[in-house]
Amino acid sequence: MNNTRQRNTILIIAAIAIVVFGLAVLIIWRWKKSAAASEKEVTPVVSVKVAKADKGAIAAEVVAVGTIWPREKADVSAKVSAQIRKMALLKNKFVRAGEVIAVLESRDLQAQRAEAVAALNQARAEERSVVTGTIPKTNAEDQRALMDARAKVNNARATYERRRTLYEKGGISKKDLEASQLDLTTAEDELRLQQQTVALRARSLNPNDRALAAAKVAEAEQHLATLDAQLSYATIRSPISGIVTDQYQYQGEFASPSGKLVTIADTTSVIVKAPFSDTVASQLKTGDSVSVVPTDTSAEEMKGQVTLLSRSSDPTNRTVEVWVTLANGNGQLRANGAAQVKVFANSKSDAIIVPVSAVTLEASNANEGTVMVVDAQNVAHEKKVTGGIRTKDKIEIVEGLQGGETVVIEGNFALSDGTKVEIAKDEEKKEEKDEK
Repeated sequence: MNNTRQRNTILIIAAIAIVVFGLAVLIIWRWKKSAAASEKEVTPVVSVKVAKADKGAIAAEVVAVGTIWPREKADVSAKVSAQIRKMALLKNKFVRAGEVIAVLESRDLQAQRAEAVAALNQARAEERSVVTGTIPKTNAEDQRALMDARAKVNNARATYERRRTLYEKGGISKKDLEASQLDLTTAEDELRLQQQTVALRARSLNPNDRALAAAKVAEAEQHLATLDAQLSYATIRSPISGIVTDQYQYQGEFASPSGKLVTIADTTSVIVKAPFSDTVASQLKTGDSVSVVPTDTSAEEMKGQVTLLSRSSDPTNRTVEVWVTLANGNGQLRANGAAQVKVFANSKSDAIIVPVSAVTLEASNANEGTVMVVDAQNVAHEKKVTGGIRTKDKIEIVEGLQGGETVVIEGNFALSDGTKVEIAKDEEKKEEKDEK
């Protein structure tokens, strides 16, 4: 009796447990079904920014680090050896062409010059003595006699002309005219005789004495000119206008021709000399516009022009030196500083171009990557692409796009293929404007 009751109790408990378990299974199944249905109904939408894959021109940006050189540079040295008597502290100061930058001791040269002047005067006096003869009185008498003879000729000619006029008018006889003509002929003969006498005495001097006297004068003049040149070297002037970048010697020190005093550089216009590969240099020409960015200052990007392409290349690394000239009136660029020179090469006029942010590259130095293309239903699809020329904000697509596609430029990181996207409103307006 008791056993039967106990068995019934167990059966009832088991039946209740089965019912409870079944209800629990049913509840869980329905909950999972409803959850799955709700998940199926909710489709995620990602907000993105897009751009068009346009066709246009693009060129590769090539950068090389160059050295900044001043347009003009001068190393100033002394031409004579002497102590520096006067010289200011000139480093970093501006000097003009012709401005005195140093004065050397020159009292010994001034004394030598005074001696040379005296020697020249003596040589000239000796030359005059040789040329005019050893007896000055005789030379003076000859010159006086020559002047008297010329005056007598002039007087006789005037008398003859007057008497000829009177004879033509019948005022005097022919005898008187002939007497005047004879006086004129006699005066002319006396003048010729006196001229020959003076010339004979001049020729009677020793030609060697005259040549020796002239040589002594020339030697004295040359010695004086040499001392004047050396005296001019004692005053050292700036050959160009510019900044004194270096000062090597100072007042009181001994200057010599083998040493430099200062270095002066004109940096109002500078030349950046940069090495580019020969393949890039072959695409450049004189007059091309380039960008220059100093690396040792905070100066902004500057524009310059290619002014020289070297006709030789470095055989070690196959580079060609390119000169870029640019204005530097405000002094932002320092001589001997460094600067990046940016040029454009391998230009294409009809390339498919997208923003750099649209391409997810497999590696930073790889050309292969992916682009998320948005279709008409605003669904993003992954496209494999191959990149080409790159600039700071654009990249050429060589394979994978045809041009005109809408690509995701923001929000494409970890975006799955087939994801529904929502284009930002400002981007939608921009797209509509571009299409119009």
